[in-house]
Amino acid sequence: MQERVTVSVGSKLLEFETGRVAKQAHGSVLCKCGDTIVLSTACFDPNQKPDVDFFPLTVDYREKFYSVGQIPGNFYRREAKPSEREVLVSRLTDRPIRPLFPKYFKNEVQVCQTVLSADNIHDPDVLSINAASAALHISPIPFLEPIGAVRVGYIDGNFVVNPEIPQMKDSLLDLVIAGTKDAICMVEGMAKEVSEQIMLSAMEFGHEWIKRIVVAIEELREKCGKEKVKVEEPQKDIELHQEIKNWLADKIEQALFQPAKQVRRNAVAQLEEQLESYLKEKYGEEKVEQFKEQIKEDFEEVVKATLREKVIKENKRVDGRGLTDIRPIEIEVGILPRAHGSALFTRGETQALVTTTLGTAQDEQKLDELTGDTFSRFFLHYNFPPWSVGEVGKLGAPGRREVGHGKLAERALLSVLPFDPYDPTLVLDPSVCFPYVIRVVSDITESNGSSSMATVCGGSLSLMDAGVPIRTHVAGIAMGLIKEGDEFRVLTDILGDEDHLGDMDFKVCGTRDGITAFQMDTKIKGVPREVMEKALQQAKEARMFILDKMEAVIAKPRPDISPYAPRIFTIKIDPDKIREVIGPGGKVIREIQLKTNTEITIQTDGTVLIAADDKESADKAIEMIEDITADIEVGKIYHGTVTRIMDFGAIVNLRGNKEGMIHISELAPYRVRDIKDEVKVGDEVDVKVVEIDKLGRINLSKVQADKELGRIPADPRPERPQSPRFNGRPRNPGNPHNPRGPRGHFR
Repeated sequence: MQERVTVSVGSKLLEFETGRVAKQAHGSVLCKCGDTIVLSTACFDPNQKPDVDFFPLTVDYREKFYSVGQIPGNFYRREAKPSEREVLVSRLTDRPIRPLFPKYFKNEVQVCQTVLSADNIHDPDVLSINAASAALHISPIPFLEPIGAVRVGYIDGNFVVNPEIPQMKDSLLDLVIAGTKDAICMVEGMAKEVSEQIMLSAMEFGHEWIKRIVVAIEELREKCGKEKVKVEEPQKDIELHQEIKNWLADKIEQALFQPAKQVRRNAVAQLEEQLESYLKEKYGEEKVEQFKEQIKEDFEEVVKATLREKVIKENKRVDGRGLTDIRPIEIEVGILPRAHGSALFTRGETQALVTTTLGTAQDEQKLDELTGDTFSRFFLHYNFPPWSVGEVGKLGAPGRREVGHGKLAERALLSVLPFDPYDPTLVLDPSVCFPYVIRVVSDITESNGSSSMATVCGGSLSLMDAGVPIRTHVAGIAMGLIKEGDEFRVLTDILGDEDHLGDMDFKVCGTRDGITAFQMDTKIKGVPREVMEKALQQAKEARMFILDKMEAVIAKPRPDISPYAPRIFTIKIDPDKIREVIGPGGKVIREIQLKTNTEITIQTDGTVLIAADDKESADKAIEMIEDITADIEVGKIYHGTVTRIMDFGAIVNLRGNKEGMIHISELAPYRVRDIKDEVKVGDEVDVKVVEIDKLGRINLSKVQADKELGRIPADPRPERPQSPRFNGRPRNPGNPHNPRGPRGHFR
């Protein structure tokens, strides 16, 4: 049976429908706003796989090209592997719903999001989160409570809920927020240096709209919801549980509270082995094997409880720091001599080697999206090899986590660039012209938490080292949370263990003037406002501290780019003359590139980018382009190429498609019997423009050009040798060019 509920979100209507499509899925919902429609299906395996100690949730978001009336542009003409955007939206949908499954529910769950229709006005990413929440809530899959999601923009000093895609160009804030009716559980986005107060107000504004969406989803469940599968908590051996707690009571703290990550992990692992040996001796191997899952879980519970208790009661962290202390920071720049820019950023046991490479317009990144092919002049890639944490693992294509961390760092740096990377013709700072494509690569060489924030700091440093004229530095910090009842502690610069055993991971990036990017995940149902406020304030203080450290090493971009980077020179031409520079089939521009060993890109507004290894080559290319685009002037000498020979003259190509004619009488300072004796097709000649007639035809003179250039010989051209058939007798003096006599007879 079909059911439908609607809710007004801002000026738009959000619609949830079920019972019409994908009826065999355990839960399926169509979420619609405008002409954008997203289908979400939720299915689970009723049988839990044995020995699964994690929750196997998979969330996939896919965009169908038919949703915008297009055929995929790849070889097979069908949707292939997930694009970067699809990976990012999959993560965006996954993160807010993951904490809302019961602790002991370990059945495999798959949530699939499919964009069926897209109007390029209403972004389907927020619809994906809402559709997934609704599909799970009406299904029999255990799901604690529904969530809602909205996008918040900040346009002309006002907050806008779910702004249209074209409106986002004018927004200072792009905030995606998800939460339950009581609290926020996920935020992500970017900003143009907004204040912490604006961020807080935006989250409060968005949460009010989320409450309405949650009410609509609950209404849909009341109409058609299925009975939830019951999740039974496994029975524990109480005596064994208490024995584990008692045995660890005086040992766990010494093993856990160590300043070094590997020392701490080795000590904890060794303690776990000792516990197992003790339990085997006390209870026998059979019982230990029978309750091995409980033993592992109880051990982890004691570790977690000990860490959290020390933080709450004593403000003590596992590495000995206080709640707001930042790990020691070391910074080096310019460490790779051949890289265009490089930086090694180390914070505690987290280290990122970040490089910047400058390229030409040919290196732009193509983004094949539903909105059409777009290109970006700035992109950041994040790599996390297994050896960075002392492990053995497979090396291959970047995973979802690497794509997500790279995008977060990229967003953090966008607002300080001298251009809009998605609009190459728009220069944000008119006093700066930086026509390069920029690729930043972060290789994590060591990790103990907050590697994405090390990437942000290292990226900013390497950009300055490369001579990219960014306005100022950007720094990032990761905030954590330990919450027990009404008490909570916000941790600055969290470790990997604090991320794993804590309740929140809130990454905040920005400059001295404001926030540029952010991402928050939680392991609890939601984070109250006072926690968010304190986290943002501590993050600001930490950001200022890190920026001081960065500016002490390099405070401004280097005045020049690396000698190993291509030199790009920019000139402007009349857009109407672009075709003359390109020539038929690109012939002219290819010839210029070949002769000058340059790479030339022409934009639609007439901007010409010339990439060369040295200034001399670029100057030569600029001269050739200016010769082509400049207007032909009467009396000026030009260098051209003979393209055609006719009985009465020669056609010379001067610039691009501009051609003029040398009349036979203007080829030489003497009478020319055969034009081919003077010039041939392909010859390069200097000619003077003597006239441009009313029809625009250009008349040229080689004689006058040669005279002005001093090339006319002092003596006239010697007479051609006589034909042997005349036996040396003189020709008819009346007509020196006619060997016949006065009456037409041979003498």
